[in-house]
Amino acid sequence: MNAIISASELASALAGPNPPVLLDVRWQLSVAKAAGEPPFDGRAEYAAGHIPGAVYVDLDRELAGPAGTGGRHPLPDLAEFGAAMRRAGVSAGTPVVVYDGGQGWAAARAWWLLRWTGHPDVRVLDGGLTSWEGRLQSSLPGSARAEGDFEPVPGATGLLDADEAAALARAGVLLDARAGERYRGEVEPIDRVGGHIPGAWSAPTTDNVGPDGRFLPAEELNARFKALGATDDSEVGVYCGSGVSGAHEVLALAVAGIPAALYVGSWSEWSSDPARPVAVGPDPQ
Repeated sequence: MNAIISASELASALAGPNPPVLLDVRWQLSVAKAAGEPPFDGRAEYAAGHIPGAVYVDLDRELAGPAGTGGRHPLPDLAEFGAAMRRAGVSAGTPVVVYDGGQGWAAARAWWLLRWTGHPDVRVLDGGLTSWEGRLQSSLPGSARAEGDFEPVPGATGLLDADEAAALARAGVLLDARAGERYRGEVEPIDRVGGHIPGAWSAPTTDNVGPDGRFLPAEELNARFKALGATDDSEVGVYCGSGVSGAHEVLALAVAGIPAALYVGSWSEWSSDPARPVAVGPDPQ
């Protein structure tokens, strides 16, 4: 099954006999507090207009646990995650489509979590809400929405911890999905120190998509990752700043036909421990 769905395909699916559950996961990485600006409010954006029938999911509260030693967006408590998905109407036997405002990172995080916990049919709207040409709904879903039956069972897809990511950087292919300047250690606006996990290759998430925000064709993505050493017969892992944009890279790899694991703690966890090694500059080592 393709991991992404176009807006026209989604419109057809919503009009079909087995419409998907729609999850709206609008979110932005915001450093607005430092500038004295109000943070991005995904729930307000959702209330102002969303694809009819979609249910809002809060990335920070429902797709991640509290920030701490495990990083800024560690794995959520599975019981709480399962409850949130059931409230949204997610069932094991019903397809799910996830979208965000267009960047794709937040939607990919929801996609990855659902896949990792065993849901068999999850796709991301390619291009996000900006690709949707149908009408939008501003009213909130009614209380009559049927609760789903999804019970998360972790382990269906790859997950890495810090030690496993370090080992994979030596024995396989570990991709760093952050911007190149953060990988090289030239700037670090969020975490304790800049740089990358020794042995990891720079593979910015922004290079997975075209100017319209949609994923590049599968053959182009496959060629991109192959040039970095990632193929369908190699062991591949991805990390980013906090396990959000890295999920988008895992999604791009899936579109390219290459399975990959995600280091959820990512650089926010790795760099928090002064004992862990840090590489800087363009060279992986």
